[in-house]
Amino acid sequence: MPQVDMPLERLYEYTGRNPRPVDFDTYWDAALAEFDAHDPKVELIPHPLKTHHAECFDLWFTGVGGARIYAKYLRPKKSPTPHPAIVEFHGYSGHSSDWIGKLPYVAQGYSIASMDCRGQGGKSEDVGGVKGNTLRGHIIRGLADSPEKLYYRNVYLDTALLARIVMGFNEVDDSRVGALGNSQGGGLTLACAALTPALKKAAPTFPFLCDYKRVWEMDLAKGAYEELATFFRNFDPRHEQEDLWWERLGYIDNQHLAPRIKAEVLMPVGLMDTICPPSTQFAAYNKITSKKNLVIYPDFGHEGLPGCSDIVFDFMSDL
Repeated sequence: MPQVDMPLERLYEYTGRNPRPVDFDTYWDAALAEFDAHDPKVELIPHPLKTHHAECFDLWFTGVGGARIYAKYLRPKKSPTPHPAIVEFHGYSGHSSDWIGKLPYVAQGYSIASMDCRGQGGKSEDVGGVKGNTLRGHIIRGLADSPEKLYYRNVYLDTALLARIVMGFNEVDDSRVGALGNSQGGGLTLACAALTPALKKAAPTFPFLCDYKRVWEMDLAKGAYEELATFFRNFDPRHEQEDLWWERLGYIDNQHLAPRIKAEVLMPVGLMDTICPPSTQFAAYNKITSKKNLVIYPDFGHEGLPGCSDIVFDFMSDL
């Protein structure tokens, strides 16, 4: 079988290359303490979509650092309450997409919230405030400042805050909430599950934001990961501080957050993925200790996976 990464048997044994900071747990415990003390100032504004079975809302909340975050929120007009809910996250540089794509879950009797990542293709703010470069992407935003200024620290907290907000709605059963997303959305699904122990199910499809050093060593710091190579070329061309940068990126590496996950996990993976190499995804998957399962597509890369949406829908159908 052709391959772009390790053989499958080695993938199941792989434990990652990017270093884990020694104070990783302290870092995230402090972030969650900030999160716990935070007032999200939630606002729900009715949205006039013409549908007979859903109520639609523009949901706004304030994330850590003061950014105003947007999500689409839909709930059934007629459904037993409390009922299950889904939180959804989009791919890198994108947005929460059209309302119509959320309706299958509403028809299932679920509420669903789909978040725009701050500063990307949707409506959420990125208030900035970091020192150093921001060229080409968000992974390296704050990298030359301090670990607390990393862009994805706040986005990860946004995912957990959205889950908490949804769990707090009267119509939602807070013990029956799942998360899902593809690519960046898959990485954010992992982060949300790690930072939200009450989450019941998580379906991260070919997750981004895992094992950065491995991506660079495979010469795949291109496309979505291009900023890793650009950062070194422009700001550390002789790699004199390489160890510092990889360790700092370790704070936002989902393979290190994965052991915190309590939810049941379903992870679809394409073994020909050259955008988010399979080994980087397995680095996170292999560290998950909760109930988990892979859906493997041997001949597919970072692309639409036939039947995958149906498999994920079925996985979420018994929340």
